[in-house]
Amino acid sequence: MTDPQDPVTRACQIVEAYLERSMIPDPEGAAAYVAPGFALTFTGGRKMSNPAQSAAFNARRYKWVKKRFLRTDAALDPVTGDVHVYNTGHLYGEWPDGTAFDGNRYIDCFVVRDAKIVSTDVWNDSAEILLARADLAEAAL
Repeated sequence: MTDPQDPVTRACQIVEAYLERSMIPDPEGAAAYVAPGFALTFTGGRKMSNPAQSAAFNARRYKWVKKRFLRTDAALDPVTGDVHVYNTGHLYGEWPDGTAFDGNRYIDCFVVRDAKIVSTDVWNDSAEILLARADLAEAAL
């Protein structure tokens, strides 16, 4: 059984709670889990500083989108005390035109410090899927 006070266990809980709030979307609720100076790097290298910015971006890219978690893994950095958390899975939802999608791979990489998320890097296959839909993909998905 895992100890809920263990920093690695706690960091995973914080990340999953943040992601659940982000999927509602509830950017204010998600913001409760982030530290001052939060840095989010979204797909394509887009820099954001709060959950409201990523919610606004997602509202333009998707009619709606959710995450199906497959794994949440974490490792404690013994030097800094930071916990590096990796959440992987698949996005599902609808594109703005109402076309459904599922199986869109993602990985979100977090740094949790003092029970707050200080940074997140987000990667997914959305751009590649959109290129394929437009017949511009260089290779099959």
